[in-house]
Amino acid sequence: MDAGFWHSRWQENRIGFHQDRPTPLMLKHWPSLQLAPGSRVFVPLCGKSLDLAWFASQGHEVLGVELSARAVEQFFAEHALTPDVEDTRYGRHYRAGGIEIVCGDAFALDEDALRGCDAVFDRAALIALPDAMRERYVHELYARLPAHCRGLLITLEYPQHEKAGPPFSVDEAEVRERFGRDWRVELLERRDILESQQSFVDEGVTALSTAVYRLDRR
Repeated sequence: MDAGFWHSRWQENRIGFHQDRPTPLMLKHWPSLQLAPGSRVFVPLCGKSLDLAWFASQGHEVLGVELSARAVEQFFAEHALTPDVEDTRYGRHYRAGGIEIVCGDAFALDEDALRGCDAVFDRAALIALPDAMRERYVHELYARLPAHCRGLLITLEYPQHEKAGPPFSVDEAEVRERFGRDWRVELLERRDILESQQSFVDEGVTALSTAVYRLDRR
């Protein structure tokens, strides 16, 4: 799975992962993080998620990273924002309305780029990656987030042999194995969502749950 795969998905508008509203589980559990006003929230592989605008509406500064320029430009256009654009070693930065999105490779972000991040929100990033890339993603990108960073991680769980990802199934054991060294992991909620996900049913998936975890950097 390379960059071309995701560019094609956006070019062909095959973006079933995009939601037409902020993530319900995030809305429910985000207040428990008790972030101070002005806290900076990092959203990896953010696409044109409406979560970005919701975070900004709550007084947060937002830093997203997204590979597809099409997704980034659509986000700002759909929110009637005209971004300032600047090129840096990390990629092309778009800034407007308290939201900054770096159009580039998430793995290129280093400690300097992420230094000011107080929180992280991951809904469609970890589960978008195959197994080997998930290991690299956690042990490289998450490792660059500062001490005392906290956040929410949302995953999907289903019999992986019943469907080819993405999105991929990431169960609790994997979350604890990958994050447990550097993060405190707390399962906040798990929901059965199969009945509401017709595309999974159509592919023959027999069980589907979503889980939300709180992560606290050690």
